[in-house]
Amino acid sequence: MRKLHIPFCLLVMILMGCKQTDKINTMETTAFEDSPKWAESAIWYQIFVERFHNGNPNNDPTPAFMQATFDDKIPENWKMSPWTSNWYERQDWEQSSDLQFYTTVQMRRYGGDLQGVMDKIPYLVDLGINAVYFNPINDAPSLHKYDVRNYHHVDINFGNDPEGDWKLMQSEDPANPETWVMTNADKLFFEVVKKMHENGIKVVLDFSFNHTGRAFWAFQDLIQKQAQSPYKDWYEIKSFDDPNTTSDELQYDGWFGIKHLPELKKIRLSQKVEGQSFEGNVVDPVKAHIFAVCKKYMDPNGDGNVEDGIDGMRLDVAEHVPMGFWRDFRKYVRSVNPSFYTVGECWWKQFPDHLMDPLHGCKVMSLMQ
Repeated sequence: MRKLHIPFCLLVMILMGCKQTDKINTMETTAFEDSPKWAESAIWYQIFVERFHNGNPNNDPTPAFMQATFDDKIPENWKMSPWTSNWYERQDWEQSSDLQFYTTVQMRRYGGDLQGVMDKIPYLVDLGINAVYFNPINDAPSLHKYDVRNYHHVDINFGNDPEGDWKLMQSEDPANPETWVMTNADKLFFEVVKKMHENGIKVVLDFSFNHTGRAFWAFQDLIQKQAQSPYKDWYEIKSFDDPNTTSDELQYDGWFGIKHLPELKKIRLSQKVEGQSFEGNVVDPVKAHIFAVCKKYMDPNGDGNVEDGIDGMRLDVAEHVPMGFWRDFRKYVRSVNPSFYTVGECWWKQFPDHLMDPLHGCKVMSLMQ
């Protein structure tokens, strides 16, 4: 994820043409060192769900589930944004607030959801595409979903029962996969996967395993219990809060210094240089949780048949995560699905003018495909 004044859809994926092609084979055997063959003939379509199509207005986002991503209070007269409106024109609730333009832009919601995606599958088929890349759909309070609140659940406002899903999620122990439930949003997503697979369309999801949001369940436990939290070693903590003062002394690493995106802890065995891969790993509890998340999306009913799961992942800010983790990650996902596709985001050696050396980037990518 990058905080840039460019669309989220700017992703380096090469479209392999524009004409109708044969459906991609849903089952194939891929050598571990190779990329899956289906990706070589993929015609990609990218979906940013919140801005794609509102299939169910009854599940539209509300400030209560959005507020956690903002320091500023969402205005009381906030309203959903109308589709096809002028992006640069401020709505009444924006104009009456004292918030800056780009702050209110982040507060806008249009109500796109998975029912909207389901309704438009015939349209995707007519386009002739055979692979869909989704921007993050994991549960998160922001519009972009990179500030994850729950990796293992689809965002509550992308399903048809946000309130019911929220209650279901509170009934489980998020650290224990055996207690995880299937929410309405989860079930609807896998219905979308099934329908896309029936139409020969592969499904790739976007995840950021470098950082979470402050609303992430483990970080919330850390805020409440500080040094006594069992998740204190999940993050790069510099200092804990002193309860004897009125100040908040909790200090931690955030992605690019952004405190709303606390970084998951890495075990660095080599010096980290921005824009380059580096050796190391992440702590074992975090790795175990991520692998459990992968398993849920890859094999949702746990029967060993991966046809009902996703076909790949786009991995956010890949060069910020140690190579030891990516090697372990690749071995794990390929053990579940030998033809699972992974593509890592590797952009800048020095932001904003010096891109990563393509040859160096290829070394990173070759270990992840």
